[in-house]
Amino acid sequence: MNSEEEFYDAETGLESDDSCEVSFKDALVFDSKQLTDGSAAQENGVWERRKALPAEMISRNNFSVWSILKKCIGMELSKIAMPVVFNEPLSFLQRISEYMEHTQLIYKACGLSDSIERMQVVAAFAVSAVASQWERTGKPFNPLLGETYELVREDEGYRLISEQVSHHPPISAFHAQSLKQEFEFHGSVYPKLKFWGKSVEAEPKGTMTLELLKHKETYTWTNPMCCVHNIILGKLWIEQYGTVEIINHSTGDKCVLNFKPCGMFGKELHKVEGHIQDKNKKKRQVIYGKWTECIYGVDPKVYDTYRKTGGDSKKLKEEHSCESEQEDDMAEVQETVTVIPGSALLWRITPRPAHSAQMYNFTSFALTLNELEPGMERLLAPTDCRLRPDIRAMENGDIDTASTEKERLEEKQRAARRERSQDEEEWSTRWFQLGTNPHTGAEDWLYTGGYFDRNYTDCPNIY
Repeated sequence: MNSEEEFYDAETGLESDDSCEVSFKDALVFDSKQLTDGSAAQENGVWERRKALPAEMISRNNFSVWSILKKCIGMELSKIAMPVVFNEPLSFLQRISEYMEHTQLIYKACGLSDSIERMQVVAAFAVSAVASQWERTGKPFNPLLGETYELVREDEGYRLISEQVSHHPPISAFHAQSLKQEFEFHGSVYPKLKFWGKSVEAEPKGTMTLELLKHKETYTWTNPMCCVHNIILGKLWIEQYGTVEIINHSTGDKCVLNFKPCGMFGKELHKVEGHIQDKNKKKRQVIYGKWTECIYGVDPKVYDTYRKTGGDSKKLKEEHSCESEQEDDMAEVQETVTVIPGSALLWRITPRPAHSAQMYNFTSFALTLNELEPGMERLLAPTDCRLRPDIRAMENGDIDTASTEKERLEEKQRAARRERSQDEEEWSTRWFQLGTNPHTGAEDWLYTGGYFDRNYTDCPNIY
């Protein structure tokens, strides 16, 4: 098997008609108390999502990533076969669905009458969508070609469908929609990963598109770069950096957010600062905070006065430089956000469960993503990643079965690709088609509809 085959076996790394839909309401009819293995018990006729995984995180202490990566400096990491122990028990498609954790911000934006106020809340949503990556150092499983993931949250008023639409390059497409036709949120992601000796850098290529249907507004943006430090030596830690531009294509308003890199002594670690400007380029609002904590908005004049009067003169204690030769040290001093008087809180991160560190640093939301809810299996598409045996085995703490199943699935995918090549057949996506984003003019994968009609007779057998 050549290197290209190895790569395309597994790439590293949210609309439809209601008339024929089978609802989850009839299936979700149990209330539960948490069992010791993380599963849900049934009680009093009501069902509750789980609060833990069936097994704790598998230890990586006896595995050396250096033996795998030492020849790969500067290479795209998705071309490297990694042991399953370095994964977390979620598919990249499920990781994408974590954008929806703070959907309440979208609803808040829908209810605001002022476009600048809406942009402010949309900016907070864009930051919140990447907040779950904090301390998540495990790699999600690479989606198989044709793999899907659905997330139906009637309690939150939305549903999402995602599909792995391409191997060459690896692309994941998603489409989420409010059940009451209030918003649509969609995009496609092409994660490019590179190893730089002490760190792994992830470039999340792809555009996010949010449509607020009541206001007939469309917002687009791309996510920041993400870097995992100390891959070889020291404690793993994550930073996100780069400029994120959120454009309101209906009004011409723009929000420019600067995700700041760590810098010397860790002074800028996790900080986000930016501003909102109207179509005349007049600065209307300042945004600031940390993507790991909270985001605030304040009037530009108030912000400038605060800066000029030395309100931000407090200096961080000097720690080791982020450019240490031995390891990329994250400054131990973790200053909370200094709130400028007159600021409005836009978003605050949801606290993680007390046992999160033993559960791959998952959020409470992430803990539920691979759960098979009562009655769900009969409704799911056969390509849904909840049905992947390798991810299920890892979630259950069975690393040997997870590794064996991962290899089997990859070999099955290789064989299917060879067969298509011999028959001169092209792969056909099921729920998305390559087209043009009408708002950006760029190439994008667009949802074609029909998934929630629950007709899966044409779905491929990938597991």
